[in-house]
Amino acid sequence: MTARTLLLTTLAMLAFAGNSLLCRLALRDTGIDAASFTGMRILAGALTLWLLLRTRQQGRAGGSWSGAVALFVYAAGFSFAYLQLDAGVGALLLFGAVQLGMLLYGLSHGERLGPWASFGLLLALAGLVALLLPGADAPEPGSAALMLLAGLAWAVYSLLGRGSADPLAATAGNFIRAIPLALLLGLLLVAQSRPDPLGLVYALLSGALTSGLGYAVWYSALRGLGALQAATVQLSVPILTALAGALLLGEALSLRLSLAALAVLGGIALVLSAERPAPLASRQA
Repeated sequence: MTARTLLLTTLAMLAFAGNSLLCRLALRDTGIDAASFTGMRILAGALTLWLLLRTRQQGRAGGSWSGAVALFVYAAGFSFAYLQLDAGVGALLLFGAVQLGMLLYGLSHGERLGPWASFGLLLALAGLVALLLPGADAPEPGSAALMLLAGLAWAVYSLLGRGSADPLAATAGNFIRAIPLALLLGLLLVAQSRPDPLGLVYALLSGALTSGLGYAVWYSALRGLGALQAATVQLSVPILTALAGALLLGEALSLRLSLAALAVLGGIALVLSAERPAPLASRQA
């Protein structure tokens, strides 16, 4: 892995953790509803990316409707699920689904992990489960299903982005195409709308910074990552979110959290540093 890919991947993971914190703050501490948060997040992301495209000589948006639908399903499912899920359980469900979706895709297309990378993946999963499962209450079934759906949608969105030649243009196009879907959701749930001012500020920050710019960075990073590596590295997000919650929101930072963070980040380091074996098809040729 090149230094550039490592840097972009790190920035993207920080952006993903920022999204979790902003959504958590908005839906827990303000009166905003999930549909309004989702709509403002997508609108802010689309506007930010469109403005960035306008500064370039070639300012044409790319993306696809499949990418836009995946983005919208992820954003809406994420917001509605966090109405009833606590941050730890929600993060486990979300990135567990991402992990499963991308691993299945990678394995079905011939990617394989070597011994050390396989150990790293198991270590990362063990650390995440050790942090999030013991003592956690069973999640509400409907919210859990929404978060799993959001995770699978994000896996699809990430896989679609691996072939993007222009990450900024692709991300901008996906956000712009997702606007009518967000508006339709808002119209369907207009009776429940509560556009709390502070909640809208959090949604604006989430859309413009940690979503719009963050996803463009992620699309750039994906060009240097295999599907299995891209799946594994995202296991760092629940850990980063928990650590940031302890530092910024006054949540307890326990020994268990510290050890779990060490296991997850160490496991990810093993996966990212390992050489990717050639796909089975090429080895059989």
